Amino acid sequence: MATAALDPAHATSPKRSVLVDWLTTVDHKKIGILYGASAFIFFLIGGLEAEVIRLQLMKPDTHLVSPEFYNQLFTMHGTTMIFLAVMPISAMFFNFFVPLLIGARDVAFPRLNAMSFWVFLLGGLFINASLLMNAAPNGGWFGYAPLSSRQYSPGVNMDFWALGLQILGIASLAAGVNFFTTILNMRAPGMTLMRMPMFVWSVLVTQVLVLLSFPVITIALVMLTADRNFHASFFSYNVAGGDPMLWQHLFWVFGHPEVYILIMPAFGIVSEILPVFSRKPLFGYSAMVFSMAFIAFLGFGVWSHHMFATGMGPLADSFFSLMTMLIAIPTGVKIFNWIGTLWGGSLQFKTPLYFALGFIAMFIMGGLSGVMHAVAPADLQQTDSYFVVAHFHYVLFGGSIFSLTAGAYYWWPKMFGRMLDEGLGKVHFWLMLIGFNLTFFPMHFVGLLGMPRRIYTYPSGLGFDGYNMASTIGALTLGVGFLVFIYNVIRTWRTGAHAPADPWGGATLEWAIPSPPQEWNFAVEPTVTEKDALWAMKRAAGVKVLPEPPLVSGKGIHLPSPSWWPLFTSFGILIFMVGIMVKGETHGFPFGPISVFGVLLTAFSIFKWSYQPVDHPTSH
Repeated sequence: MATAALDPAHATSPKRSVLVDWLTTVDHKKIGILYGASAFIFFLIGGLEAEVIRLQLMKPDTHLVSPEFYNQLFTMHGTTMIFLAVMPISAMFFNFFVPLLIGARDVAFPRLNAMSFWVFLLGGLFINASLLMNAAPNGGWFGYAPLSSRQYSPGVNMDFWALGLQILGIASLAAGVNFFTTILNMRAPGMTLMRMPMFVWSVLVTQVLVLLSFPVITIALVMLTADRNFHASFFSYNVAGGDPMLWQHLFWVFGHPEVYILIMPAFGIVSEILPVFSRKPLFGYSAMVFSMAFIAFLGFGVWSHHMFATGMGPLADSFFSLMTMLIAIPTGVKIFNWIGTLWGGSLQFKTPLYFALGFIAMFIMGGLSGVMHAVAPADLQQTDSYFVVAHFHYVLFGGSIFSLTAGAYYWWPKMFGRMLDEGLGKVHFWLMLIGFNLTFFPMHFVGLLGMPRRIYTYPSGLGFDGYNMASTIGALTLGVGFLVFIYNVIRTWRTGAHAPADPWGGATLEWAIPSPPQEWNFAVEPTVTEKDALWAMKRAAGVKVLPEPPLVSGKGIHLPSPSWWPLFTSFGILIFMVGIMVKGETHGFPFGPISVFGVLLTAFSIFKWSYQPVDHPTSH
């Protein structure tokens, strides 16, 4: 409100209700907050699904849930955590901070940015609505044929999954185009590619991966939808020449780059935090950039290490083993660079640094077990066992979630203008570290003992009992850790200390503006002369912390206008997909009245969107 009072250009904005303001916003910062809030709710849903899975497996011969509901639980848990939690939490940081880090006032396409969020939210609600209908996806988050065919999943369960992921893919591709364009075209004067913050580099590489890999899974999902609903036979092994193995190849051509889509932002976040809390520049900046690009390049050549057990033959096994081993080299470069950044630094042991260090340790453990899977004979012993479950959770939870949590503690003051409590943050860290290792480290042993993945229950006397009990206790400890985080957020929201513009002594441009930022970000476009732009400004001024920036008027600054049309376009896409599922159940022509209405609503909304004035109606 203080900002609006300073700015005559926005004198009319209080007339808009809070609800309308958030439904029509195209402000990248508000969209980032919407992504974060929605993704965290989905994360809690996925976490609750995991807790039920662990309670089911806590003891032998448990029947807490039915086998069918258990299939739905582990399918929804994997789908939710990958597509509805980790990716959109990363998108929260993309949206809020990329324009701030590069000195821009917004993203390249603000309305497309809003549409990508609403499409994501409606897609997530669509998939989770299946739980309320007792028809949740039940063929695994990987959707392997023929388990995902109508023969083995005759209800609408896997239709929810296939169509829901197509909706989410539209959101991801829209965001990919937007951030790729923003980073390449909207950097502040003087910010060359090799002066960009490392988080911005991680976002750029991630968008390249998104733009190249998501079309593959989209094609596969369209083919699966055609198989299930319209009598096609792409993945049905019959006289028509379909092949279930085709699904695995298509899925993992997307699926392994997807691993790096999930972990690249984590690399970038940690690369921003370590220099600030060690009080020295990132060690080996250029090596970090090129290793990130090399990881992305090699990531498209390792998909079949997920398929060593399918009988591809020694030549294919050897090639994909070699490629998987090669990808450990640039990954190792990054780890040594992080250690080099810490070495000899003046370490400030704040909560973000704790989580960043936890990320490095856990990611190394996950990487070491990953190298084991590069060796085909070892992989044949470990595949489809709980050893693999342990491995990918060390990479994706120990990697992505630890790093995203570090980013939340690091950037929370900038986003909301209040400081999270340090004491509660450290309690959260220790509960999360202990709970995580207690949950997933025993899975290495129970996997080597032969416990299969996706098993519903097991008899006693196989050596699984103690390990599964420990894993369940660890999962409950993790849950308590996140309750501490939620309490920290609520407490901070009510009584937290107000954050200055630069509470950590930051190195990048977002710390040069008020906390939280004003709608237009920068009243004057900054000029960048070297890496770590804010540290360079501080050196030039001869100070360790710049004076608190004043709130300024945004009169005359270009602002994109709010719009309903991204939301309406998103509803049109959702209605089209619902129509395909409903019509598919009757095995009729795919485009029934519901789908036609969805197409018309989408086309009309895009038409109106195209003719809406670009500028905020009061911004000049």
